[in-house]
Amino acid sequence: MITPGRISGAAVRTYLLERSRVVQVSESERNYHCFYQLCASEQAAVKYKLAHPRNFNYLNQSHTYELQGVRDADEYLKTRRAMDIVGICFSDQVAIFRTVAAILHLGNIEFSPGKDFDSSAVKDEKSNFHLQMASDLLMVDGSLLFSTLCYRTIKTPEGNIIKAVDSCAAVVGRDTLAKTLYARLFDWLVDNINKSIGQDMESRAQIGVLDIYGFESFRYNSFEQLCINFANEKLQQHFNKHVFKMEQEEYKTEEINWSYIEFVDNQDILDLIEKKPIGIVSLLDEACMLGKSTHETFAMKLFQNFRAHPRLEKPKLSKTDFCLSHFAGKACPVSQSFL
Repeated sequence: MITPGRISGAAVRTYLLERSRVVQVSESERNYHCFYQLCASEQAAVKYKLAHPRNFNYLNQSHTYELQGVRDADEYLKTRRAMDIVGICFSDQVAIFRTVAAILHLGNIEFSPGKDFDSSAVKDEKSNFHLQMASDLLMVDGSLLFSTLCYRTIKTPEGNIIKAVDSCAAVVGRDTLAKTLYARLFDWLVDNINKSIGQDMESRAQIGVLDIYGFESFRYNSFEQLCINFANEKLQQHFNKHVFKMEQEEYKTEEINWSYIEFVDNQDILDLIEKKPIGIVSLLDEACMLGKSTHETFAMKLFQNFRAHPRLEKPKLSKTDFCLSHFAGKACPVSQSFL
């Protein structure tokens, strides 16, 4: 007789947060729901100087602002109630949404070329307003935030060298800061939710539920899409091993009469991505450690090593991009942002 059990606790683990979505939204998709909820809230939106999502660079790229049958203002109240239930205090809730608002203002800071060569400046008064709002919401000094975005510090044996960056590099720094803020906030939330719901360390049995994006192939595929598709390849291999290989070995042992099921073994694409010392990730690691590497030299080395690989293709119209044939389809990452 089987004794029924009961759920005695739970724990959330962050498997892979899609950080790029914070700053780059694909066509017909939305950014994370919390941004739209905060814009639709009444008092908080006024307090944090927010407006309709169309006014924010991180939300207006896809021109998709609403979901059918969903009122973001109602969802905002539900989110606040959920935070109450898991024990997140009022002051922490304020800090959470203050950070979310700061990320939106960060995205509206635009840069123009500075007076000096390869330098940058805040573009106009509108951008200055968003810089000041982001600083106030993050509780940091506005001039320090400006210098963090428009300058970089190079550490040398003789001491630190402060160097101006051009407007393109300032945008990259701004987006990196926005993604990092969101990721740190997400991790903090997960930790606090876990403390609230509790994990029963004495439990003899566990049920694992994995929720992950499926295979991704967009018009612009970054290193993040490569990681997501790699994770899907690993899961596909796990599925193949347990459902096809091991199960059919069991059938053989038990001398069960069945028709052998053919399946595609994806070990070759996994080796292409992760094998050491020569694989895409290893070559990328090496390129990152060499100061003079560029995405051109990385791509050249990739094609030199894997010219004949059946899973790797070189697009005709690009010297540096490449295409990978995954089990679910083809994806062409843009190598320019990899390093």
